[in-house]
Amino acid sequence: MVRARIAREVVRHGYERTLQAYDRTLVAPATFRPSLSDLLTRPRCMDAATRRWRAALFLFMLAAGTGMASWVARTPAVRDGLDVSTGAMGLVLFGLSTGSMAGVMASGPLVRRHGGRTTILGGVALIVAGMLVVAAGTALSLAPVVFAGLALFGGGMGMSEVAFNIEGAAVESAIGRPVLPVLHGCFSLGTVVGALLGMALTAAAFPVGWHLTLVAVLIAAAGTRSVLAIPPGTGKDDAPAADSGQGGLRGQLRVWRDRQLVLIGVIVLAMAFAEGAANDWLPLLMVDGYDVSPTAGSLTFLVFAASMTLGRLAGGPFLERFGRALVVRISGLTAALGLAVVIVAPSPLMAGAATVLWGLGASLGFPVTVSAAGDHPTDAAARVAAVSTAGYGAFLVGPPALGFLADHIGLRLTMTVVLALVAVAALLAGALGPGRASDAAGTEAAPVAP
Repeated sequence: MVRARIAREVVRHGYERTLQAYDRTLVAPATFRPSLSDLLTRPRCMDAATRRWRAALFLFMLAAGTGMASWVARTPAVRDGLDVSTGAMGLVLFGLSTGSMAGVMASGPLVRRHGGRTTILGGVALIVAGMLVVAAGTALSLAPVVFAGLALFGGGMGMSEVAFNIEGAAVESAIGRPVLPVLHGCFSLGTVVGALLGMALTAAAFPVGWHLTLVAVLIAAAGTRSVLAIPPGTGKDDAPAADSGQGGLRGQLRVWRDRQLVLIGVIVLAMAFAEGAANDWLPLLMVDGYDVSPTAGSLTFLVFAASMTLGRLAGGPFLERFGRALVVRISGLTAALGLAVVIVAPSPLMAGAATVLWGLGASLGFPVTVSAAGDHPTDAAARVAAVSTAGYGAFLVGPPALGFLADHIGLRLTMTVVLALVAVAALLAGALGPGRASDAAGTEAAPVAP
């Protein structure tokens, strides 16, 4: 009855006025912050502030994807400039992995202590600094400097993107519609933009250092604009860690006692690994495995990124109609088919075409698992942070390790590891449960008390 009364008041008086009355009666105004638990019980409408909030998340994810793809598209040129082997390039990429894991592990506690907006601001600063250092190290042909720059860049990406997933889950809960697939779709759209830019500048023999410097300036501008539109305090926990039991490493590990969340974590590990493997190795796989030019390698990554974008931007209706489990199961099988063709294809044209299946199949894995983790009335923020940490760990740390195996059997056969993982994700997809539309219907029958 409370939910029905609120819905009527929204229609009569508008969203902002209704929320003010709602907060006065149910939440102490002096202590209120838009945590996920609060947003789960609010009327699901979108006012101007929420619209700006969502647009800010989309803008930054677009910029972050552009930055990541700009680096990926120029990895062959960076490797040649540093004059290192594939295995040694894997060691350089571990700078990105090391920094990313440090940022990912720190992001959850930082969000609980300072809120999502402050955490994102710190991440933006690290991303920009890291890209500038990578640009300098590439221009000077110094592999240790590139390693350090990638560590800073990865740390900023890890910090900001986990916080963005928490913010995205909050917006999704507030408006009652899928947001995370589109949010990650903006990241993929950014990778398309970055891949196009990288391909064009590679063909023009434009210096890598100046290219990455230009991208760093663009990320700084987009990040500043986004942070100003994000409300403060999302995900912030004012209760002392000792009392709440949710602070620090102990609080992060506590949520993994849930068996369903463990299975969701395995799915996100596999699907994020499939995406990260393409981001790290697809251009080099085409160059070394199929003897194509660096420009053609960048073009193949562009095809993959465009497929990821299409899958994420168009996935919402399929999720609402068929549910998470079936969509992710079909996605995993599609990615497995694409990977199998890439591994055994007799020609580079067939392998390049198969990356469409790889990209479409991997597109919805990460956002859908994060959305499933956020379906909890009290631990939504902690669960989203935990699953995001697992996903970004697989996305950023796992793929560089493939370089050591590739030194012995080649990049094409090395992709069989990724193929096996996405097959496992398809088998476990039932753990994701129904889609949010079904959940919303169930919630109307049994509303959660604030």
